[in-house]
Parts: sequence; structure tokens; C-alpha cells
Amino acid sequence: MGKQKQQVISRFFAPKPKSSPPPTPVAESSTPPPKISATVSFSPSKRKLLSDHLVAASPKKPKLSPHTQNPTPDPNLHQRFLQKLLEPSQEESLPQTSSRKYTPLEQQVVELKSKYPDVVLMVEVGYRYRFFGEDAEIAARVLGIYAHMDHNFMTASIPTFRLNVHVRRLVNAGYKIGVVKQTETAAIKSHGANRTGPFFRGLSALYTKATLEAAEDISSGCVAEEGFGAQSNFLVCVVDEQVNRETTDCGLEMSFDVRVGIVGVEISTGEVVQGEFNDNFMRSGLEAVILSLSPAELLLGQPLSQQTEKFLLAYAGPTSNVRVERASLDRFRNGSAVDEVMSLYEDIRADDKEIKVQIAEKGMSCLSVHAIMNMPHLTVQALALTCCHLKQFGFERILYEGASFRSLSSSTEMTLSANTLQQLEVLRNNSDGSESGSLFHNMNHTITVYGSRLLRHWVTHPLCDRNLISARLDAVSEIAACMGSHILTAMSRSPDIQRGITRIFHRTAKATEFIAVIEAILLAGKQLQRLGIKQDCEMRSMQSATVGSSLLRKLISIVSSPAVVDNAVKLLSALNKEGAARGDLLDILITSGDQFPELAEARQAVSVVREKLDSSIASYRKKLAIRNLEFVHVSGISHLIELPVDAKVPMNWVKINSTKKTIRYHPPEIVTGLDELALATEHLAIVNRASWDSFLKSFGRYYTTFQAAVQALAALDCLHSLATLSRNKNYVRPVFVDDCDPVEINIQSGRHPVLETLLQDNFVPNDTSLHAEGEYCQIITGPNMGGKSCYIRQVALITIMAQVGSFVPALFAKLHVLDGVFTRMGASDSIQHGRSTFLEELSEASHIIRTCSSRSLVIMDELGRGTSTHDGVAIAYATLEHLLAEKRCLVLFVTHYPELAEISNGFPGCVGTYHVSYLTSQKDNGGSDHDDVTYLYKLVRGLCSRSFGFKVAQLAQIPPSCISRAISMAANLETEVRARERKTVSIKHLMESRVEAKGHEEHPGPREPGGSRKAEESISSLGECFADLRFALSEEEDPSKSLEFLKRAWKIAEESVARLAI
Repeated sequence: MGKQKQQVISRFFAPKPKSSPPPTPVAESSTPPPKISATVSFSPSKRKLLSDHLVAASPKKPKLSPHTQNPTPDPNLHQRFLQKLLEPSQEESLPQTSSRKYTPLEQQVVELKSKYPDVVLMVEVGYRYRFFGEDAEIAARVLGIYAHMDHNFMTASIPTFRLNVHVRRLVNAGYKIGVVKQTETAAIKSHGANRTGPFFRGLSALYTKATLEAAEDISSGCVAEEGFGAQSNFLVCVVDEQVNRETTDCGLEMSFDVRVGIVGVEISTGEVVQGEFNDNFMRSGLEAVILSLSPAELLLGQPLSQQTEKFLLAYAGPTSNVRVERASLDRFRNGSAVDEVMSLYEDIRADDKEIKVQIAEKGMSCLSVHAIMNMPHLTVQALALTCCHLKQFGFERILYEGASFRSLSSSTEMTLSANTLQQLEVLRNNSDGSESGSLFHNMNHTITVYGSRLLRHWVTHPLCDRNLISARLDAVSEIAACMGSHILTAMSRSPDIQRGITRIFHRTAKATEFIAVIEAILLAGKQLQRLGIKQDCEMRSMQSATVGSSLLRKLISIVSSPAVVDNAVKLLSALNKEGAARGDLLDILITSGDQFPELAEARQAVSVVREKLDSSIASYRKKLAIRNLEFVHVSGISHLIELPVDAKVPMNWVKINSTKKTIRYHPPEIVTGLDELALATEHLAIVNRASWDSFLKSFGRYYTTFQAAVQALAALDCLHSLATLSRNKNYVRPVFVDDCDPVEINIQSGRHPVLETLLQDNFVPNDTSLHAEGEYCQIITGPNMGGKSCYIRQVALITIMAQVGSFVPALFAKLHVLDGVFTRMGASDSIQHGRSTFLEELSEASHIIRTCSSRSLVIMDELGRGTSTHDGVAIAYATLEHLLAEKRCLVLFVTHYPELAEISNGFPGCVGTYHVSYLTSQKDNGGSDHDDVTYLYKLVRGLCSRSFGFKVAQLAQIPPSCISRAISMAANLETEVRARERKTVSIKHLMESRVEAKGHEEHPGPREPGGSRKAEESISSLGECFADLRFALSEEEDPSKSLEFLKRAWKIAEESVARLAI
């Protein structure tokens, strides 16, 4: 029986076949080949066996280490073993004929690995967790531990008390980890049928990045640890399908070519995001969702379109540590996805009596059949895939809570595009990708991790409803001015109660965590009750003498409601805090009254057995004639009878241990009683665990109430953070005009919120004035590094901050609620997607043109610079003209093309030209782009044609010889261009003069000889004179060049007058 099981179940454990010549036919009665086995071990107990084996096999003595005199291992052994594991085995397709013999533990590992081939298994063996085979190689590489051969496989191990740390490190590296534990204790095993075999083992838990914080035993619980606290760990499932393509242009799809369905689950907080949308060839919509959610795991529904999969795999690159798993959609076609989701919910409802009770009594808000049927079909497919994926972890119940579902898009929120999030550095900076230097980092003054997570959502989803914005601004004003901060600052000492209540809902919380979470909610509720929020029985109106903001009153009333406080008190009354603090798992629940009758009975049984054992000491006192005899406890062994060495005892007494003067015994009755006590204690542990699970399950009826209270606390923390920001930075409250008024942005002395923090008082503020019925476009020019990009970024960031509900860095801000902020800035390609820099530019511009409206703010920085000058100017001009004529949105357009200023002639009063001011050193030989320049960073009206590129080259430490050569070439090119322009103007005037001359020929008069030739020369000279005058008038920013052109025009005029006088 045992030999039949010893088959190689997977290539993972398949031995490398021996290379041998083709076998010759033999008779059936021939004897089998001799058994060949090799043992490689570095343990001290087997080194001698290894040496003897090598000596017997070969007369050559093993090479000894000069230091330890131990056999030196073969240096190629490790490489040969890896080759054995990685090369395909020929025995996979043949019947197993190998006589390899596994140990009982290895046989368990082989069977477990066949069930979970994609999981790194950690097997509990005594006081250590062991890895086997390829898993040992992974553990050695990631954890930095030693792997060695033991019997048939490589193995590595860690101590059990370090399980939390090492699982986190493996999970953070992107692996799926399984913990295999013993499913029976020594007491149960000794009384069962398996008393002579190995401990039964089974997979007790699975861990990935998305499930780690909600899992049992491993999670840090309420405490943020190793960067996992404030970050969300979304599991995002993506499915898509092709749609009919409408039009093509230049070989690129300009319409939506795919429809994407997404379900994102934050298992540790209970948040579920779902939605479906059309997306273009560049997957800009999918990119925005992925960047907003920042998933820790991606679940790809196969088959997936090539472009979608390419983008997702590029996002989950080697540096991101985002885990990717694929799942087939074949069984969810033709409407079976709805059946899968419905069957899951029916199973949950049938198994969970608490949910049944709450639906019947209180009408709990769950995801109903109607809601599922109304979901788009791709969303239902993604939901079905997510349900099946979470089943293996035991977390599928979180999808049943309908109150935690929210849509990707909302009519009250603005969804910022991926370009806007990246180019404005809303969540992360563009230098090293960290939060430092981002808008979120600047605004984040939250005192709780769950408040920080909510503020992140607020920043990436500004409000689009004027009333909601005003409510937030009122609350921030009141907190900053009137409300004392001592109530909210007390929450800084509270744990992560949002993840805490969700772990309780998942039934993975420990007793200490349960008590800490519920006590934190109870403390917050009691403190906020002091503010005296009074509400009627139907919660239609709330009144308070101390709180004026309606939003604050609503949030405070949710946290301090009698339902929250009373339920918290009720739950805490069932727990023994002292037992939980001691870590006594058998003394956590209080069995007073009719609570937990089975647990009370089990405790009584243990007490009876223990009392029977304790009372037996009286009989031994009489038997041994020792009046003061007492049981002793040594090294965890109880009920020992300690007697002198020369004392005589019955032969059936069991000697346990001894010292030089005493011997300790267990009489047969004590051995039997201790056996009964061990079994009773095991039974108590089982009943206690079942009672604790039942108690955690009963929390489900309160989950929705506590979840609402935690969300209200998080909102209060966010409002407190915005109030702290306004107080510390002297921000002002923005004023929003009515929705029916024209769109406008009027900012006085606006400042960049992030750069102001770095530069303090050295930052130069700027004014902004855009109005839909006036000047709604600014064309901004100026030198490189003059502050153009900083100016347009600060306008966009101030707008976003205002619609988040924050005060803004300005002296005054009057705004209209916008429906979108769109950006096209910077220059970067996407090699992994096969997109060039210029294609990226035009793709972003295309997305803006198709998405923006008359209530949008569009900022574009140097559009068209990725191609030739003529093509770039033409594309930039056409794009800007389309935005002005067709969209009529607010536009900030930064360019180095002065030709774009001519567009203002077609839109009089709607387009203004501006530049960032500067000072240059005035020289006698005229100004140039390599003059010394001082940037003033102040936005003023007018056009600037100088870029001072050579000064930037000097700052970049380009070799001086290269810069000098570039300066001379620029001067020559400029001279040629000026000469060509003067010649063009001269020819134009000459042609006009010839037309006039023909008119005089029709009416001839007296002519002098040679007069016609002189007239033509004079007219040509006058054309050059007028051209120089025009150039002199156009050089408003460089008086030295204007003076040079005026002198040249004066000289030409003098020569013409002298020629005519001869």
C-alpha cells in the first residue's frame, strides 16, 4: 500500500532520470535492477554514514576541510540538484518504476504540493516551519536563510515565532504562501488510531498581498506594520470584450475599441468598487482606474485583449511587486456568471443564521437579486471571478455586504485621469515615485490610518456638487475656528478600527484586537456625545448648541448614536479583559446567565477532573504516612509526588525525574487522572474555539452600524486634517459662484501648495483671471526655467483643492465648480507599450479633446515639441483653435512658438498672451539668448520670443566649446532668417510699386532719361527700410536689437535720398 503511494505526482519532485543505453529485452521472470540510492546530508549525526558510503563506493578518500576535518561537499551538488528539478522528467509520461522511498513527512508534502502547485508551502514540524524542494530555494533567496539537502529534497526552515515576519516578506515579494499546520494535538493523537503514525497535517491558511491584512495569525491587526497600514491593498479583477470599431485615422483607433469590466475588493476594509466603461486603444480609462486604486493584486479574466493584458503586465512589472493571477472565463459565458454569483449568495444566506435574523428583523442592506441583475454583464463576470477567487481564502462573505459597494463613477465626484494624477503629482512625485512632495502628502494631516485612506480618495475624486463642497468648507471653517481639537486628537491613539471591524466580520480577529477595536469606538462615541447633538426619533433633524455645521452634526450623530454605544457595551460585557490580557484563550468568554452553555459545561468538566486530582493527595498522605505531603509542579509537569531517594514506593509508580536527593513519581491513578484532564482540556479548547467563532459570527448583525460609525470617524479625521492645513499655512476659503453663472477662475496671489512649503517666503505668487464670457484662454510664453509649468500646475492644484473642500493657498479665490481638470505636460515615451514620445503627446491631446467640456480646465505644456517645428506649430495651432471654437473650455496653453499668438486675431477678447518676466544684462553689442538672465517668475502680459536655451545648457554643464559653437550657429541662422524675411518684404513692395508704375504708363507724362531705373532702386531701398522698421517695432523685449534695426533703416533712407538727389 505504501509503495503504491510513492509516485512522483508532479515535475516539482520528479528525480532526474539516469541516462542509460536502450534496454535489451528480458524475460518476465528476470530479477529487478539493483536498488540505487544516495543520501546527501550535512547534519553531524549522518556525516560518518556519508563518509562510510563514499569509502565503500570508491577507494578514493573524501576531501576534508582544513578547518573542521569534515567532508567538503561537492561544489556542483547544488547546481546538479537545481538542474534535476528544473529539467523536464521523462518519467512523467511513464508508469512509476522508481524505488525511491519517501519519509512519512515527505509523502505528506508531495500530496499537499500536488493539490497546491502554485503555493509556497510552509510545513509545521515541531517548533519550526520547513520549506521543501523549490519552495526551499525561494525561501533561501528571499529570506536569506540556508537551504540544504535532507533525504530526498532541499529544505530550509524558520522558527515558529517568526512566522509573521517571514510570511510578510514572502508575500511582499509577490508569492502566494500556504501555511500547513498539524490538525491534531499530542493528546488526541495518543488516543486515536494514528498513535504510531505522523501527525495529520493540512493547509490552514493562504496568504497574498490582498488578503494578508484580513488573514488570521499573520496580520498586524490594528497596528500599521512594515508600510501596510495606510495603504490600500485592492484585489482588482479585470475582464474585457471587443466592441465594433467605428472610424480609423492614420492607422490608429480613434474610437472606443474595447469594453472593460472591473471589480476591486479591499478585503481588509470591506470596500468594493465595481464598474464598466468603454476604453480606447491606449487604455487611458483603465489606466486612470488602476492608478486611483493602486491594486496589490490583479486577477485577469482570460481571454483578455492583447492591449489590456499588455498594459496590466507592464503595470505589474518587476519593480512594483504587484501579484498577477489568471482565471478562465469560459464557464461564465452565456449568463452563467449570474448563476454563480446567485448560488454563492444563497449558500452564504443558508449557512449564516445571523444574516437571516438581521434581514428578517432589521432589514439589513445586502446585495440583492435586483442589484445583481441590474449590473452590466462584464461587471457580473468580474464579480463571479472574484467570488471564486476569494472562496479559497474564506473571504467571499465580504461581497455579500451591499452597503460597501460603490460605483467607479459618480455624478457628485470628479474622476481625475491618469495623466492628471501623474503630471500634477497628486499622489506621488515624479522623481522617485514616493508620496513625499505630492499634493496628497502636503494635505495629509490625518491622525488615523483609516482617515488617511479616506483622504486619499477625496484628493483623487474632487466633488462636483456645489452644496457638498460648501458643506465640507463649513465644517472645516468651524473646526479651524471654534471646535476644540482635544476630542479628535484622542483618536490618534486608537488602532486601525476600520480594518479591525472587518477582521472581526471575517472571524479572524483575536480577543485582544476585538477588545481594542470596540473600546476605541465606544470611547469616540462617548466623547462626541458631550457635544450634545440631539436628533428626533426618525433622524430627520438634528440640533446642537455647540455645533453649527450640518455635516459635522450628521457625522457626530452617527458615531455617538445610542445604537453604536449600546452595542459596543453589550459586546464588551461578554468578554473577560483580564483573561485576554493574560493570553488565556480558555478564559476569554464570560459564561454568566445563559450565554455559551456548552462552554460552561466543558469548563465544569475540567474543573471536576482537576478537583479529583487535587483531592487525591489525602490518600497518598495516609499511604506514605507523610502528613505534610503536597503535589509539586516542575517544568510544566503537575501533580508530582516528591520523595527522598531511599523512600520505598509501589512498583507500579512511574518515575518522572529526580535530583541528587529526591525522586518524583506519578502513581497510576494520577497518570490516569492527568490523561483525563488532558482530554477534558482538549475538549474545552475545541468548545471554546467554537464558542468564540459563534461570538464573532454574531457580530455580523452589528457590522453595518459599526462600519458607518468608522466611516464617519474617518470623515471627521479628514475634515480635521483640512482644518489643520488651513491654520498652519494661512490658506483662504474659496468662494464658489452659482452653477448658472458663467464659468470662471479668479485667483489673487495664488501659490503652488507644494513648492510654497519648500521655498517658504521666497515663492512668487501670481494672479489668474479666466472667464467664459471674457478672456478664457491664456497663451503663456517665456524663457526656459522661468516658471511657466509651475504657474499652470498651481492653478490646477488650487482648483482641485477647492473642490476637495479644502482652503487654498491664495489671498482670494473665486471659482466655478468644474467637471474635469485635464493636463498634457512633460515628455515621456512608453517602450513597453510600443508608443513613442510624440504618440504619447497626441494620445493625451486626443483624450482631452474628446472628454473635456465647457466646464473643464485644460492645461497644455508645449504641445507639438516632439516633432518638426512646422508640424508642431500646425498641430498646436489646430488643437488650440478646436478647444477655443468647439469646446470653449478654460485653457492655459504654454508654448515656445510665438506664432500661436496670432490665434488671438480670430478670437478677439478671448485669448490673452502672457509671459513670465525676467531681467537681462544690457550690453553694448546687443542682446542675445546667452546673456545673463535673472528670472522674476511674475506673469505679465505680452509675448516673449526668447527662450535663453544657452543658459540652461550652461546649467546642465554642457562643454563650453559646444555652447560657443551653438551660439555662433544660432547667430548665423538668425542672420539668414532675417535676410530672407527682408528680401521677402522687399520683393512684396517691389511688386506693389510695379503695379503702380503700370498705372502711370496708362497716363504718361514727361519722363527724364534713367528716371525709371532710379525709381525702382529707390523703391527697393524703401522696402528694405520699411522691413527694418517693422523688425525694430517687433523687438519690444530687446531695446538693443530695436536700436540696431533703426540705425540700419536710417542709413538706407539716407542712401535713397542721396540717390534721388543726383
